[in-house]
Amino acid sequence: MDKAKVGSETAKGGFANEVDIVNKFNNWESDFDARKWLKIMGYSIIQIKEVQAIRIPLKIKEAEYIKYGVNDVDYYTLTKFKKADAQVKLTIKIGDIIKIENISIKKANLNANFNQIDKRPVMDYQKMWGFDTEIKKYLELFTGAERPVDNKAIINYDKLRNKKRIFLDELEDRQLEKIISFFSNNRIMIVSDILKGRGGLSANWIIFTQYNKTEDITIWKLVDINIAMNFFGSGDVKISPRGSLLIGKIFMQRKGGTPDPTSLQFKFHPLDIFKME
Repeated sequence: MDKAKVGSETAKGGFANEVDIVNKFNNWESDFDARKWLKIMGYSIIQIKEVQAIRIPLKIKEAEYIKYGVNDVDYYTLTKFKKADAQVKLTIKIGDIIKIENISIKKANLNANFNQIDKRPVMDYQKMWGFDTEIKKYLELFTGAERPVDNKAIINYDKLRNKKRIFLDELEDRQLEKIISFFSNNRIMIVSDILKGRGGLSANWIIFTQYNKTEDITIWKLVDINIAMNFFGSGDVKISPRGSLLIGKIFMQRKGGTPDPTSLQFKFHPLDIFKME
């Protein structure tokens, strides 16, 4: 691991959301944390002329995407594959060179086990990753988009734990192996799409924050996106004890609840990153 692309520290006060972090970058000349973040990103403070940080909203109007420094881009790709929550534009003194860094921001709470990192209907993932109609059928049975009662020919309906959906460990060995094989063989693409994204608003970095209200301190960790993908995505692709899929430290689960209860979702435990040496 390139330790120059990872950094962590405990800071006074709370800055657990996008607005706080953007403000810290914009006050980089006096903000200790922002200066350290810029150094981790590989910049020499004395060579920086200007820093402008903006928050990237969840939804972007087509007429506004150019403000994020993205030109000649497919709007669908920009909006559907964006993972950046903040964008930092730096001007370097020598030559007025412009550099842009896109940052994903993840809040780690001690009382919250998981953080959702991607969620879509199974059909959308099929378009993204190209798995066949058989895997699509199994995953839609898993999310409940396909009703088990209508698919008794390919599952043992009488032995299901829940008649409204299946768990992956209720598939036959051949069916299950096909899913595990696909996610194993395409792990790099899948982990990249759900953590880094694609296009002009994909993430270069992830910053994890954990706020301790009692002590009024924030623990943060800034990680290069490729290191983060390797950390969370490395490990076995296997069935979890509850019949979902594990891709390293990433969980693939049925969304459930409202809205879109039959979507597929990917989650991770952000506190894990603080265990990374």
